[in-house]
Amino acid sequence: MRDKENDRVDGSRRTWLIATSVAGGIGGVATVVPFVGSFAPSEKARAAGAPVAVDITNLQPGTLMTVAWRGKPVWILNRTERMLADCKKADPELADPHSEHPFSMPMPEYCKNEFRSRAEHQNILVAVAVCTHLGCTPTARFQEGPQPNLPDDWPGGFLCPCHGSTYDLAGRVFKNKPAPQNLDIPPYMFTSPTQIVIGKDEKGEA
Repeated sequence: MRDKENDRVDGSRRTWLIATSVAGGIGGVATVVPFVGSFAPSEKARAAGAPVAVDITNLQPGTLMTVAWRGKPVWILNRTERMLADCKKADPELADPHSEHPFSMPMPEYCKNEFRSRAEHQNILVAVAVCTHLGCTPTARFQEGPQPNLPDDWPGGFLCPCHGSTYDLAGRVFKNKPAPQNLDIPPYMFTSPTQIVIGKDEKGEA
């Protein structure tokens, strides 16, 4: 009789232990899954690093537009023939005219030229609009000649309002300025004559 009672107690204890273990296991899974899930990038984070498609149909010669890529402003400048000539004019005054010292990303091979653009669209400059000194956004100063905070022989380009660094119309920094390097050129490609994808080229995404 005693043995039967012991069997019932042992059986009840086993049932209680199994139930407790299962409940604990479920609780463990419930706390682990959200923790693991937190390592996955959010939709916003994915979007911030994704390539950006830009329609430049209405970008007239001599005008500039700014888009966001990876949380940074990126310029797209449609340069005129005069502006391209100004790039050549600026060469002797530049700290790194051949962009041999990239800033935060490697220079795409197809932009290793005087205009820092694709040969088939040499008029279009695509550059990260972040000063290589302390990260301010330079402003467009396309007009040539003397003007406030610029030299009398100014060929046209960009002026950083924070500490006076200047860049030519290819985003190359002038000599003796606080900014140590040229503006970054991101990877980009044309998917049609009027559409650019920034952050992706023939080699894949950046």
